[in-house]
Amino acid sequence: MKIGLLGFSKVGKTTLFNILTGAHVAVEKYASGKAEPNVGVAKVPEPRLDRLSTMFKPKKTTHAHVDFLDIVGLQKGEAKSIDLKEMRNVDAIAHVVRAFRDDSIPHSEGSIDPRRDIGTMETELILADLDVAQRRLERLELNIKKAKNKDDELELPVVRRCLEALERETPIRELDLSDDDLKKIRGFAFLTARPMLLIVNLDEADVRTMAGFVEGFGLQSFAARRQMALCAISAKVEEEIASLDAADARAFLDDLGLHEQAKDRLIRAAFGLLGLIQFFTVGEDECRAWPVRRGATAPRAAGAIHSDFEKGFIRAEVVSYDDLVATGSIAAAREKARLRSEGKTYVVQDGDVINFRFNV
Repeated sequence: MKIGLLGFSKVGKTTLFNILTGAHVAVEKYASGKAEPNVGVAKVPEPRLDRLSTMFKPKKTTHAHVDFLDIVGLQKGEAKSIDLKEMRNVDAIAHVVRAFRDDSIPHSEGSIDPRRDIGTMETELILADLDVAQRRLERLELNIKKAKNKDDELELPVVRRCLEALERETPIRELDLSDDDLKKIRGFAFLTARPMLLIVNLDEADVRTMAGFVEGFGLQSFAARRQMALCAISAKVEEEIASLDAADARAFLDDLGLHEQAKDRLIRAAFGLLGLIQFFTVGEDECRAWPVRRGATAPRAAGAIHSDFEKGFIRAEVVSYDDLVATGSIAAAREKARLRSEGKTYVVQDGDVINFRFNV
């Protein structure tokens, strides 16, 4: 899974990137940023995998991970004119929105207004997609006039529908497109077709009232939108927490009334936005978490491990995480009939521990 961090200048985006990935990219308050994107990896926190690792004592424990991409901060009016190709290859876009106050870091629009900035960024992305859709529509119409092609004729109404939505200032993610429709436009990687995670970067003084940030900044309409999720952090506070040892960090979080660090909350929010769950494989060599789309069948989940597993799928031996922990071992789960044999139609559940049988 790859998430692209997007935002206007001086919103705390690179600071957040460092917090999420453990990187140490220099953050200059008044620099316009560098052209090359920053790329980093964050481990997905998973207490269930940690518990399984304690049980099986494997040689290696492998958590799922998220790749984060951090590009230079945008200026208003730039999205259509600059190359956002890196952002067109991500699974979701995380728009970091400034809500912190700091007179030494002036906002390009003057006042601090998250609602305004979210709307402005949405307009920027719509304009960028509008340009792509218009050019594609022109090319399709020209191709069809020259030589009728079935694929082009099927794609044309989908692109036209996207263009009409963009002209109405509606993001493509809000259209009710079928899986087939999405496949037809996948090659153009429309920015507004990507799920959007809005990350509101709060002032340190607002952390204790973080739970009410949606109402506090008037963001209810965004919270209700399709394929959009909201999350609040204070990058300044999280940067300080990240520099502490585990005990001091826990004490600091407790003092602020926070149950967990922002990194964990953001990754979980991204998983939910993308409809991801995790299943586990266990053994003496490795215990590992595997993310798959909610609703994935057993063969599709097997394919997440290796394509041969999916091609030669025979059956899946499944036990839920809770049952495995309660019984204490795979052998005990089998004896107590908690280990099930499932076929090709089985829909994998979050927390399933699976051993796949296959033959290629």
